[in-house]
Amino acid sequence: METAVVYVVDDDQRMLDSTVWLLESVGLKAKAFTSGREFLDACPVDTHGCVLLDVRMPGLGGLAVQEEMRRRGIELPVIFVSGHADVPIVIRAFRAGAVDFVEKPYNEQLLLDSVQQALSSRERQHASRSGLGELEARLAALTPRERDVFLPLVRGYTSREVAEQLEISVKTVDLYRARVMKRMQAATLPDLVGMAIAAGLVDPLRLRPS
Repeated sequence: METAVVYVVDDDQRMLDSTVWLLESVGLKAKAFTSGREFLDACPVDTHGCVLLDVRMPGLGGLAVQEEMRRRGIELPVIFVSGHADVPIVIRAFRAGAVDFVEKPYNEQLLLDSVQQALSSRERQHASRSGLGELEARLAALTPRERDVFLPLVRGYTSREVAEQLEISVKTVDLYRARVMKRMQAATLPDLVGMAIAAGLVDPLRLRPS
């Protein structure tokens, strides 16, 4: 995976320099920007990392930058920093998806902890999406008849019940079941059910109609 970048956006040059120094002192890669526009122009959509974003800046303020990031599809976790954090701004920031809000002057360890948590959450999200992509590829490889057998099985129907629904023999259902397990790389039926739930194909609370 590419090295995570902590983007620091702050119009206060002194604060910007000290924040970058702090991040680099613990081995993090940091990039500094003195305006929201400069950051947006330089930040690629598929970058990996997080953003330390000042709320109050000339031109585009932090909340406006956050909105533009969402519009452009830049899915970086946002940590807002501000020396004037009033309640309505904090509420608006969190409603828009901020992961944390740190007041200036900030405690260095608290800021570093917030950054590490944001980076960790991003990595977990990436791993989850990667795993879901592999699962969707396996599902797409199922034949129509394999899918016909797969869905009733993960909803809790027995092979005999599936055979009656599809008007085929139990032996044929068992054959397709074995093929589905192999294609989906599932060792057990509960594994298969878990995959169906993860893919959003079944509701875990309503697997089989009563």
